[in-house]
Amino acid sequence: MPDYPSQGPVTLKTNLGDYPAYKSLKDGTIASDLIRFDFPAFKTPVDGFKPIVRERALDCGELAIVTFLQAKVYNKPVALLPATLVGRFQQNCACYNAEKGELKPSDLNGKRIGVGSYTTTTGVWVRGVLQHDYGVDPAGVTWVVNGDAHLAEYADPSNVEKTSKKLDQMLLDGEIDAFITPSLPQDPRVKPLIPDAKAVGEAWGKKHGTIQINHMFVVDQDLLKQRPDVVKELYRLLTEAKTAAAPALIGGVDPLPFGDDVRAGVTLMNQFAEEQKIIPQRFSTDDLLAETAKAIG
Repeated sequence: MPDYPSQGPVTLKTNLGDYPAYKSLKDGTIASDLIRFDFPAFKTPVDGFKPIVRERALDCGELAIVTFLQAKVYNKPVALLPATLVGRFQQNCACYNAEKGELKPSDLNGKRIGVGSYTTTTGVWVRGVLQHDYGVDPAGVTWVVNGDAHLAEYADPSNVEKTSKKLDQMLLDGEIDAFITPSLPQDPRVKPLIPDAKAVGEAWGKKHGTIQINHMFVVDQDLLKQRPDVVKELYRLLTEAKTAAAPALIGGVDPLPFGDDVRAGVTLMNQFAEEQKIIPQRFSTDDLLAETAKAIG
């Protein structure tokens, strides 16, 4: 259990990717007398997710929203700050091999679809879009994965198949019908599954009033209990960094929502995660945000 000094400055082991909006925190341009950051040298911020939820090895930092929801299911001591670190529309993150014939989103029922892990946040968002906008039943698809969940306690549904093969090669070889990935394979045979994905994504954002949130900022619950002043300062620093970076709107939607603006995205992810058997039941968005609300004011 972490033990923090009762007053004065603290050093926080913090998971944070190298994003333009938060570069000022990593290079010290925006700093605080109360907080000293220790940024572990993870290859990617995703590498820090398991240490947060399995080992309690960090004090705060970046975590996928799906991983956070699952952490709450298994009573991991993390609390959510209403601060988005990564958000994007992900209608462009699904592809198919056009050499095998044309494939439309509505054709996917009964197909085999690759995704890095069943619980990856991009996969949950894309499955939710396919279900609600194109009539695809996630339970009627075989999901082929080569990774596992960040929470060791979670077991994939029965329609998930594990492979040791590379999913992009399986797509090219015709072993899977489609592939969900943030980085589409660079091969002329590979085509986007959703035509005009950029426009479709922006229209989705206007309809739902939110970006599709991937990563948010979490704090250890003992840090929250012992040093709410530090948690308040963390939120101030994140807000200042985002405000200084002034990220451009995407289709009229803030790509990095803060405060009450995270509600729509968190609520939708709650719904999609329950529908896809990522979590057994939905959480109250109010309850999730209430954990840190008093500290940050």
